[in-house]
Amino acid sequence: MTISRRKTLALLGGGTILAASVAGGIFVTTRTPSRALAPWAAAGLESEPRKRALSYAILAPNPHNRQPWLVDLSQDDTVRLFRDKTRDLPHTDPFSRQLTIGLGCFVELMVMAAAQGGHQVDLSYFPEGEDGPVAIATFSEGGSEGGKADPLFAQVMERRSCKEPFDDRSIPASMIPRLAGLADIHTEPAKVAAIRDLTWQAWLTEINTPHTMQESVDLMRFGKSEINANPDGIDLGGAFLESLMLAGVLSREAQADPQSAGFKEGIKIYRNMLMATPAYATITTPENSRIDQIEAGRRWLRLNLTTASLGLALHPVSQALQEFPEMAEHYTRAHTMLAEPGHSVQMLGRLGFGPETNPSPRWPLETRIIHG
Repeated sequence: MTISRRKTLALLGGGTILAASVAGGIFVTTRTPSRALAPWAAAGLESEPRKRALSYAILAPNPHNRQPWLVDLSQDDTVRLFRDKTRDLPHTDPFSRQLTIGLGCFVELMVMAAAQGGHQVDLSYFPEGEDGPVAIATFSEGGSEGGKADPLFAQVMERRSCKEPFDDRSIPASMIPRLAGLADIHTEPAKVAAIRDLTWQAWLTEINTPHTMQESVDLMRFGKSEINANPDGIDLGGAFLESLMLAGVLSREAQADPQSAGFKEGIKIYRNMLMATPAYATITTPENSRIDQIEAGRRWLRLNLTTASLGLALHPVSQALQEFPEMAEHYTRAHTMLAEPGHSVQMLGRLGFGPETNPSPRWPLETRIIHG
């Protein structure tokens, strides 16, 4: 078996899948990483049902933008989904829990896109154990749940992970019921303050632990050229950040050096962002099986689309849920604070009102297709 790596979705038998037009703002025109953003500009153009659904699924959020999906289309009407283990995050995600949640986001978006095209998807999770496919998806005519397309699908091209300080205004009570079916919503001031402190302390632990910080630095893409060349990982682009690069303040070397001005400036920026958070959303599960993790990802994707429909912003801040030894204190605190005894917190996100202008998609895409 061979694996094709391309900047768009490469398919068995040749051709590519790209992703309807990009909504929202873009980088300054000359600095737009257009090659990396191509999937956002072509989703849904494929006519074959599986390929069309996958052209949307690759827009799913996932940790460190690792895009850990591999798909096998060698069987008619079937998508065999695998986790690409070469995309693992051994330091920040040693048990691949977060990557599995990302695959759950992919599954949910694929199912929604299939329904939009009038197809139902039957799923079988881990049919051959953890060493086999994550899921086998069988496509058939009929749509989902009575043949009705999901109204949340209208938000797919609007979804963003908003890495900006949120406005200092509370979430209207009328919005809470729309969100509460997908996550626990925390708005009480004392609870919000405690979670805010948790996310800050956990973030400091991650960046001050050399092997976890280096894992992130290695995946940073600095500016248009790097983003286009490797459209995965943590993209650092746009006029402001690229001006810091030109000034020598923002660089890979600086981000790896806790004593550098760029590293210290990054701490200030991130603290300002984390502190400007009026509410939080958490997704918990009764256990912590792989299927629990997949289902948590499916809920996270729906939560992200629901917040977009309400004009809210959502940003995952799950550092406290990472399972490396140095994070153990915060992991325990997060579970004591946010979950029932024995339950697992799978996702933690900031919730609020972000900038009025929708930021550019921050998830340049590529996908690997297994050739059988």
